[in-house]
Amino acid sequence: METLKNKISIAEAWSVLQTVKDPEIPVLSIVDLGIVRAVKFEDESDKIEVVITPTYSGCPAMDVISMSIRMEFMNKGYTSIKISQQLSPPWTTDWMTDEGKQKLKEYGIAPPVNKVLDSQHLQNLCVPCPQCNSYDTHLVSEFGSTACKALFQCDDCKEPFDYFKCH
Repeated sequence: METLKNKISIAEAWSVLQTVKDPEIPVLSIVDLGIVRAVKFEDESDKIEVVITPTYSGCPAMDVISMSIRMEFMNKGYTSIKISQQLSPPWTTDWMTDEGKQKLKEYGIAPPVNKVLDSQHLQNLCVPCPQCNSYDTHLVSEFGSTACKALFQCDDCKEPFDYFKCH
């Protein structure tokens, strides 16, 4: 059997990772989300290492994401995979791709607009509605469908929507 290095390049590994979807927001790949920190060959072996950073410490989706990474590589015939979690530096929404932010909006989730560090600032944040693009919106709850999101409502089209909170 060929070694992994003879079968896959780092660029090809990134392409595989682009197919792994976030379990909570299935329109985003884990690459779009910015949680893949590195792809490298471990030492001089044929084992590829994928380094991921959770969106927040204790994120329940990380086990599913790790298994999805492993399964995607195995489906392509690569079995020598190591998945590591890196907590520092902590993940930030700045690591999301512009394409990922656009996919969020098209999915009906307002992408992060700027750094908001506390609930007082979140209440005063101008978040455009992903449905009608109106800035006439208001915070309903600091907590949306997942811990990463807040619930807003548009005062023009009256639609509620999740806002992906900045980190």
